[in-house]
Amino acid sequence: MPLHPLEPLTRDEVRTAVDLIKSQSTFNGSTRFISVMLKEPAKQVVSAWPALSGAPRRALATLFDNGANLASRVVVDLTERQILSVEQAPVGAQPTLSVDEQVECEQAVIHDEAFRAALHRHYGPVDPSLVMVDIWSAGNYGSEEDRSLRLARPLCFLRTEPGENGYAHPIEGIRPVVDLNKMEVIRIEEHGSWPLPTASAEYAADRVTRFRTDIKPLVITQPEGPSFLMEGNQIAWQKWKLVIGFDAREGLTLHDIRYTDGGRDRPILYRASLTEMVVPYGDPRPTQVRKNAFDVGEYGIGMCANSLLLGCDCVGYIHYLDAHLCTSRGEVFTVGNAICVHEEDYGILWKHTDRRLPDAPEVRRSRRLVISSVSTVENYEYGFFWYLYQDGNIQFEIKLTGILSLGATQVGESPVHGAMLNDTLFAPNHQHFFNVRLDMNIDGGPNTVQRLDVLSDPIGDANGFHNAFRAVATPLKTEKQALADLDLGAGRTWKIVNPSTKNVVGQPTGYRFFGGDNAVPYGAPTAWWRKRAGFVEHHVWVTPFDEGERYAAGDYPNQSSCTDGLLKWTEADRPIENTDVVFWYTFGHTHIPRLEDYPVMPTAYIGFLLKPSGFFDSNPANDVPPAPRQRAACCD
Repeated sequence: MPLHPLEPLTRDEVRTAVDLIKSQSTFNGSTRFISVMLKEPAKQVVSAWPALSGAPRRALATLFDNGANLASRVVVDLTERQILSVEQAPVGAQPTLSVDEQVECEQAVIHDEAFRAALHRHYGPVDPSLVMVDIWSAGNYGSEEDRSLRLARPLCFLRTEPGENGYAHPIEGIRPVVDLNKMEVIRIEEHGSWPLPTASAEYAADRVTRFRTDIKPLVITQPEGPSFLMEGNQIAWQKWKLVIGFDAREGLTLHDIRYTDGGRDRPILYRASLTEMVVPYGDPRPTQVRKNAFDVGEYGIGMCANSLLLGCDCVGYIHYLDAHLCTSRGEVFTVGNAICVHEEDYGILWKHTDRRLPDAPEVRRSRRLVISSVSTVENYEYGFFWYLYQDGNIQFEIKLTGILSLGATQVGESPVHGAMLNDTLFAPNHQHFFNVRLDMNIDGGPNTVQRLDVLSDPIGDANGFHNAFRAVATPLKTEKQALADLDLGAGRTWKIVNPSTKNVVGQPTGYRFFGGDNAVPYGAPTAWWRKRAGFVEHHVWVTPFDEGERYAAGDYPNQSSCTDGLLKWTEADRPIENTDVVFWYTFGHTHIPRLEDYPVMPTAYIGFLLKPSGFFDSNPANDVPPAPRQRAACCD
């Protein structure tokens, strides 16, 4: 099978792009590669594939010149081996922090004499090699240096020995500020003196002394192999077909999702991706007040991807995909096993027992295809899981785990903006907001989005028993009309339909969107982080497709001074009815920490569901064969 136009760059393609850029006279020793990823071809090119073979392969590189403090984007034609365009970013725009900068920043802080002196004043003689430095983006709080410098405001921790959980020992009163262009500490901010929490809190297997002894093996086997077929990053599983993508900023992406129905490959989604996330903290004390992170736009979820481990991250018959990225100096590196593909049993798909035939129940087991990746952003882990089901459902779930970002307190103090974990250690309240971009393509488009609200009928002769209610569909015509939030009282959902294609009852074919658990931001509308995160102002946004509108907080949210992205784009109030539409969903998790979240946090789950709604003429899973009946293994 030939390479699909939407498959991510190969290792050789990344190297070719880097070499071509480095050969340009404008490239210099202070230039960093922030990312090199696929420049996706136009939709017309993709739709003509494979009949029109030989789609050009292009790369999009984001660069940053530390000497000039300027970002740029370069488009490279990999087929013709030439530079197609160079676009300078606005002055002051700061791209994603590179992995190299995180490593270099830690070393700059540890070796800084002023930082070492501050450590000595607060804690006496300290071995600098035991200091952990987590790079945290600086944000923007209205100062000149926030506007004009590339900054980091790291959080620091002091281990008592190598390899221990250093997050249990936060250095509260010392905050270094680092100029990342010069890779120098420009000052040490000291906000007072706090005792260093000393209680250990280990979680690593070689440090936990007692394990449960009553767990017996649970073995998952597929003796005939999996039910999916893979060619490169193209996958076919039962009636599903799609392309799996990956890039340095968004991480895992899905493309050209289709379902085979009656011999036809019916399009559903053109592209699905996580576009941004922000983690604002709710503690106003001077040592905690600046904490927030835009993990996609400031760190790059793809650059933070884990190499997944068989039997730990994924269980069963696994197919792994690698991700090919590059360091900020243009050295190609591969994240092995960055993406995991496997099948899972998911309980009952459907069942009915006719009471007249009690010995012949009809039941089908549900199976789902899982496509996942996991990223570590300093202390936190995020698992990104896409699920495809036999009945046409598409689910996205984010799994949140890892270690809380902790702070120290005075003995006897109990902060109201967090939870105490021991006598001098606390975890501040915080939220996680995610934004997902769904480029819809129901039956090939154009599409219309409807808002569905469940309303009670008026009491009257037509509703004499006062029991009637109905779902009322409102077609959304413009961007501003589409701005909306979840409404539990109205059971609000959304339906994306193709007005040009009809189902068996003459209604437009479509999919319904169901939001799961969600939240609203508790930081005030004037909070500095909300000035940069306009996408949290509503749960649902709908825009007409625009190739340049990819990220909910704009192209350069790092140290931005105001909202870009969705809030800015939708001011145009463009028409969205019966066109190529993009559905954006913002969903949040409010984390009021518990003692049980320490030392490592049990997984929390958040996500959404897309369900066919009139897309099929009947239950598409009616043809799933029954599983072989087995004798139960019972416990006496």
